[in-house]
Amino acid sequence: MQRYSMPAVILHWLTASLIIGNLTLGLLTESFPEAQIRSVIDTHKSLGITILGLVLLRILWRFMRPPPPLPAQYGSLEKRMAYLAHAALYLLMIAIPLSGWMHDSAWKAAAEIPMRWFGLFQWPRIGWIMQVEPVLKERLHALLGTIHEGLAYALVALVLLHVAAVLKHEWIDKEPEFRRMWR
Repeated sequence: MQRYSMPAVILHWLTASLIIGNLTLGLLTESFPEAQIRSVIDTHKSLGITILGLVLLRILWRFMRPPPPLPAQYGSLEKRMAYLAHAALYLLMIAIPLSGWMHDSAWKAAAEIPMRWFGLFQWPRIGWIMQVEPVLKERLHALLGTIHEGLAYALVALVLLHVAAVLKHEWIDKEPEFRRMWR
């Protein structure tokens, strides 16, 4: 059985943990007391930018160290579906933080309230979006928020499918799939 490299394993589990935490934070934001909501949103944004950076690092690592091949006993359809699912996961892991960044840049108070990465330094907003005429910018903000949220729900569905596939291979097919991504 071929396994993923240690950096790939670390990046996988770190990214997965941050995504689960950030999805939870995003879904529960409204349940926090009003005085804490700004801090929760700022943390959500910082985690999103961090996730984007980790995903780009993961992609770079995959190019430098391709993942191990899928087990030979997988059928061609199963291999194709696994490839498409992983491609979709990567696409969503990039699209969600980018859509959130664009959504934040279209916020009407973006010029007055800077975005700070975990309070350490100011993170830039997307300039051309901030320059859009106010009425259009407000519509863009709403649209990008809807897109961001829809993509997040799609990611939840795909992650559940990913976990179900791993568990199916591990428990039903008795293949050591989980051990390929664990040390």
